[in-house]
Amino acid sequence: MPLLRRRKAPENKEPAPPPLNREPRKAEPPKSKNQKWSCVDGCCWMIGFVCSVWWFLLFLYNAMPASFPQYVTEAITGPLPDPPGVKLCKEGLKAKHPVVFVPGIVTGGLELWEGHQCAEGLFRKRLWGGTFGEVYKRPLCWVEHMSLDNETGLDPPGIRIRPVSGLVAADYFAAGYFVWAVLIANLARIGYEEKNMYMAAYDWRISFQNTEVRDQTLSRIKSNIELMVATSGGKKVVVIPHSMGVLYFLHFMKWVEAPAPLGGGGGSDWCAKHIKAVMNIGGPFLGVPKAVSGLFSAEAKDIAVARAIAPGVLDMDVFGFQTLQHVMRMTRTWDSTMSMIPKGGDTIWGDLDWSPEGDYKCGAKKLKNNATQIMSQNGKRISGDAKCFNFGRIVSFGKDVAELHSSKIERVDFRGAVKGKNLANTTCRDVWTEYHDMGNEGVKAVADYKVYTAGKILDLLQFVAPKMMKRGGAQFSYGIADNLDDKKYEHYKYWSNPLETKLPNAPAMEIFSMYGVGIPTERAYIYKLSSATECYIPFQIDTSVEGGNEGSCLKGGVFSVDGDETVPVLSAGFMCAKGWRGKTRFNPSAIRTYIREYDHAPPATLLEGRGTQSGAHVDIMGNFALIEDIIRVAAGATGEDLGGDQVHSDIFKWSEKIKLQL
Repeated sequence: MPLLRRRKAPENKEPAPPPLNREPRKAEPPKSKNQKWSCVDGCCWMIGFVCSVWWFLLFLYNAMPASFPQYVTEAITGPLPDPPGVKLCKEGLKAKHPVVFVPGIVTGGLELWEGHQCAEGLFRKRLWGGTFGEVYKRPLCWVEHMSLDNETGLDPPGIRIRPVSGLVAADYFAAGYFVWAVLIANLARIGYEEKNMYMAAYDWRISFQNTEVRDQTLSRIKSNIELMVATSGGKKVVVIPHSMGVLYFLHFMKWVEAPAPLGGGGGSDWCAKHIKAVMNIGGPFLGVPKAVSGLFSAEAKDIAVARAIAPGVLDMDVFGFQTLQHVMRMTRTWDSTMSMIPKGGDTIWGDLDWSPEGDYKCGAKKLKNNATQIMSQNGKRISGDAKCFNFGRIVSFGKDVAELHSSKIERVDFRGAVKGKNLANTTCRDVWTEYHDMGNEGVKAVADYKVYTAGKILDLLQFVAPKMMKRGGAQFSYGIADNLDDKKYEHYKYWSNPLETKLPNAPAMEIFSMYGVGIPTERAYIYKLSSATECYIPFQIDTSVEGGNEGSCLKGGVFSVDGDETVPVLSAGFMCAKGWRGKTRFNPSAIRTYIREYDHAPPATLLEGRGTQSGAHVDIMGNFALIEDIIRVAAGATGEDLGGDQVHSDIFKWSEKIKLQL
């Protein structure tokens, strides 16, 4: 970032500033009853203050000599290890296989190409990623432009937002917050440059197949990979998807084989000819429970905690609109979010009385600066008197319901409830969600059913958001295939579900599941009915509910299991641990699969930034061990050369508990 320059004083003299010892000017009282200090004034002042401090700190940081932060860090912690690129360059590794990055949801930049009057002056400016300045300058306009058409899932009339292209599309999410930048820089150390690195940017809001319908993105990925292979002497590409990009590339591998017009017409051997390895980072192969809470109540753990700390703030008229209501209205038009609804139903995620991770104990401690867990003499993880919970109950209304045996739970089927319109309000039209069509009886029916497993989540979302799920049902599927040779599985809606599609016929290709472990990750939720207010969301996570002891998996209304803070281990690891391991009906050509887990270690000091041993969902992109694994494979190594599986969790034990026909 260039240093800030002092502006030259203008020719015309301005009035002299007040003396330094002058009393600060007091705020004048309102001139009339209607002229009052509002929440907007306070929020705008706070945002301006935070932004000013942030930019001032960035200015100071950029004003330092380049070696100063490293000098201070080394003075405290000792000499820093070489970055992976430097280390491997010293070992003699060189760029070999072209590399393709596939970003996930949220991390790719989006820019405006056509908009309404309120967006004047924003042509080709980022509306997502970068500084996010427009969020607080003109928030309602921003929400309007970031939303998609509620019927088609495509552009609303008069609006065109398109993905930023090139490596800059997702190297940084915002100033100072890296996504792919650290990996790109380390690859450059062994000779990579833009001609043999490609960012497969796409509009992460729309459904996977619609990225081809609207932007021909899948065709562009196919053409770019073919070009990279041709110009590198026939060397196959190494593909590195992250987060939802894992599902997107799974869809691509089926699309590229399928005949036109639905597919790319590459034929059944296209992947075998063009792909050396797919190194999936933080892949939500089987979905994430966090997607359920997001679609159900526009919440996740962090939002629920913020709401509990400052009750009512997120429901107030901040920036001139009801915050969570507008977030829900906007995100429910993003069809891609429905790709991450849990897949496989109760078979994978558990039922009312069973879940694969049922024996998981929370609260296991780690030795300081050491990745080894404290173990008891019999080899079990220490967790005090932590109580086991059944994680199969993804949504429960009340703590008592979450703990009762299923035989004692009395439920009333919500699907036959008559919806009313008594929640509708003419003042709510601009924050409309489908909850306004449910009425009090519909809301009560959802709560009276009391508990929802993965097998019932689809029915729940269909009941509370039928328009959203109508679009989603045409683009995605969440079941388990009985017969993968059935012609119906040739439809694109099955292509991103690993339980309803086959891997390509590419026996020499390798697939890696690379993800962090050791961080509490959302798995199930305890809900309550919201207090009825104007234009309200009727359900919210009950943050007052706690597990009752230090080692409990239940904190603030959220049950947690092992994972990377976003994706539970079960979703990230099951397919490579069991579903695709060896020759199975999901992997008929016996593509070799490897699990590479990275045990989370937080930064040793604040000067270390986001950490070089982080296992968190995005921060893992700066994990030195993960970057080294990727560089070695890009330079020609195989999974066996890396040492095969690297496992810290109980993924193999949990996978064996899942009774799935292979």
